[in-house]
Amino acid sequence: MAQEVRGVVARKQGEPVSVETIIVPDPGPGEAVVKVQTCGVCHTDLHYREGGINDEFPFLLGHEAAGVVEAVGSDVTEVAPGDFVILNWRAVCGQCRACQRGRPWYCFDTHNAKQPMTLTDGTALSPALGIGAFAEKTLVAAGQCTKVPEVAPAAAGLLGCGVMAGIGAAINTGGVGRGDSVAVIGCGGVGSASVLGASLAGAAKIIAVDIDDRKLEQARKLGATHTVNGKTEDPIEAVRALTDGFGTDVAIDAVGRPETWQQAFYTRDHAGTVVLVGVPTPDMRLEMPLIDFFSRGGSLKSSWYGDCLPSRDFPMLVDLYQQGRLDLDAFVTETISLDGVEASFEKMHHGDVLRSVVVL
Repeated sequence: MAQEVRGVVARKQGEPVSVETIIVPDPGPGEAVVKVQTCGVCHTDLHYREGGINDEFPFLLGHEAAGVVEAVGSDVTEVAPGDFVILNWRAVCGQCRACQRGRPWYCFDTHNAKQPMTLTDGTALSPALGIGAFAEKTLVAAGQCTKVPEVAPAAAGLLGCGVMAGIGAAINTGGVGRGDSVAVIGCGGVGSASVLGASLAGAAKIIAVDIDDRKLEQARKLGATHTVNGKTEDPIEAVRALTDGFGTDVAIDAVGRPETWQQAFYTRDHAGTVVLVGVPTPDMRLEMPLIDFFSRGGSLKSSWYGDCLPSRDFPMLVDLYQQGRLDLDAFVTETISLDGVEASFEKMHHGDVLRSVVVL
């Protein structure tokens, strides 16, 4: 039987979000209903509200979530009611050309729930990243539920997007290894997680770059060995000075702007790797001498969701958290209610939080 729950809805571009009653249907084949315990407020949710992703309003926001499976469709075997899960937005199909080649983290046909959640008047909602977890309960594809050991949900849920994206950008996409040097440009939630990922991988020198001293201090706590304030220093010159003039083995742009991407490009060593994990807007353009791409060599990569495989990476990272080797709690700046999401967007804009986390 369909259920009525509260959820955070963005009805129109740029307008404040509202908490409204939404209808969650019973799970059909391949689907699961999850009772959401926590959901982080990610910058992607703000992108949805601002129309930066698409214009399929109204949106049911929220996607960085953990909770407990309440019900599953008749053919679902991978999870069962009562399972503690982290929600993911890359439920791989297993059949596309990427999956068939053994690269499921590049899956081209990821799954979402087939049935829509709706407003009480029947208007279909577009769930953010196919999840829509700023809600007491949500309907997802069963493959979007990754079962993990039960731990603090406010911390675990952050693996569902931002923390995974950052750690994965360093380890999976950038291939950071023992003894490497790494620059991370932009130390919000994703960039700070990239710093942590580089530290986990054994990087010898991790240079955090930002224009906010508060974020740089947090980056130090998560493993940065050096910091550069881009307001007072030229990031390219500063990073090169810290690497004997050579640049870093890996440079990660966790902002996603033309100027920060160029900083990453020119702060890396010859044949080094640039990783773009910050999300640009569709209007952004890049103009650079083509000869620089040729003459510097190396790799230029985009990292989508940290090139993660949730079934592989989420349990591993939860295990590291349980061992005390992965400080997920450091990312939880505050806990809020559903009514606090709009205010949290403003705090995010001003750089006051790494993550606000909705607790239901």
